[in-house]
Amino acid sequence: MEPGLQQAPQLHTEIISWFTANARDLPWRRPGCSPWGVFVSEIMLQQTPVVRVLPVWEQWMKRWPEPSALAAEPSGEAVRAWGRLGYPRRALRLHAAAAAMTDRFNGSVPATREELLTLPGVGTYTAAAVASFAFGRRETVVDTNIRRVHARALSGKALPAPALNAAEMRLAVALLPDDDAASVAWNASVMELGALVCTARSPKCAVCPVRQRCAWVAAGEPAPDYVPKGQTWAGTDRQVRGALMAVLRQAREPVPRNLLLGPADLMTAAAATYNTAASSVEADPGTDAAALAKLYALQAPAEQLERALAGLLADKLAEENDAGLQLPV
Repeated sequence: MEPGLQQAPQLHTEIISWFTANARDLPWRRPGCSPWGVFVSEIMLQQTPVVRVLPVWEQWMKRWPEPSALAAEPSGEAVRAWGRLGYPRRALRLHAAAAAMTDRFNGSVPATREELLTLPGVGTYTAAAVASFAFGRRETVVDTNIRRVHARALSGKALPAPALNAAEMRLAVALLPDDDAASVAWNASVMELGALVCTARSPKCAVCPVRQRCAWVAAGEPAPDYVPKGQTWAGTDRQVRGALMAVLRQAREPVPRNLLLGPADLMTAAAATYNTAASSVEADPGTDAAALAKLYALQAPAEQLERALAGLLADKLAEENDAGLQLPV
């Protein structure tokens, strides 16, 4: 047995009580939120902070309040509405999942983990989280925040292992309360504690409700066993892909390939225009010209632009015809 598991009942009480008093008021947690709203939030929140998700989620739910509404539109509209949340393939997965719900589940989000796992793009975490938070089922939910709380409070580690392993899953299963309602509250509470208090870089141990029970604090807060690798952005293919996607999202007509992959002198001139004309149309982020200027400002090598564009086409985030490139239709 993991040291500290005997304290599980006390951990349940203290962390759930803390959550009741301190949880953020998020729309997908409110009693009136539909299972579809919970499903959308879980997809959007993957690798994306709440503050960025909130406005996009709200706009999405107004436009597509149920799966069938999204399924009725082209997948490219989902990508366009995704905006700058990042990892836009998630928008395609949401669209595909909505289509599957419409075709196979009468337009509803399936209620069990097993059924959820049959949806395109839904993995074990998402299936467990939706079954728990949308339908009140007893499921073991394990995300990065939960893993970190478990690692510190129970295992005395500064950080969980770089990748989820079997030992962590066994610990999470052992910690889950037997009662359905308590298990849902526990999943949400530990996740919130990891997001707000037991953070990766600057944990707020002074206000932690289980500080006195924390194995990591008791051990003297030892340093991590490894140094997490930060994700670079500037100059990467991901940055170039994002800039290309921004152009396609703004465009309502196909964009000629030579406009996206223009010669170096054109990109340099456009970059200068963008950087100096603060009051011009190029500085308006809602115009095609602004998105193109930002793309040109990167001054990405031709081979990187070609590679990034090929990746978008391969991932079906863009398609090409005689007129140019556009979001999927």
